[in-house]
Amino acid sequence: MPKGKKQKSKNNEPQEEEKKASGKLKTCNFVKARHILCEKQSKILEALNLLKSQSGNRPSPAEFGRAAEQFSECSTAKKGGDLGWFPRGKMIGAFQEVAFGLEPGTMSEPFRTSEGYHIVLVEGRRN
Repeated sequence: MPKGKKQKSKNNEPQEEEKKASGKLKTCNFVKARHILCEKQSKILEALNLLKSQSGNRPSPAEFGRAAEQFSECSTAKKGGDLGWFPRGKMIGAFQEVAFGLEPGTMSEPFRTSEGYHIVLVEGRRN
C-alpha cells in the first residue's frame, strides 16, 4: 500500500481497526448540537445530574431539550437548546473544541467559557 494511503473496506469506509487505532473522530466541517448554558456552576451541575440520572451520557435530543428549557439561561432555551448546524470557526474556541470532539449522540461534561458553563449534546456531524 502506498505511503499515506489508508486501506479502505469494500464500501470505501475506513476499516474498524483503523478507526480504533487512531482514537480520534474523523474531521468534519459542520456539527449539529444542542447546549445548556448557565452562569453558575451549581446550576449546570444540577442539569447534568438530572440528565445522567435519566440516561447516562447519551440523552435523547428530546430529553436534553427538556433539560435545556428548564435550566439554560441562553436564548436557545426556548428551542430546547437547539443550535442547528454550525460550521467550524463560528463558535468560541473551547465550545468549538468540545462540540467538534464529540461523537453524535453523546453529551459533554460541563465546561467553562467566557459566556458561562456549558453542556453540549452533539446530534450529527457532516462535511
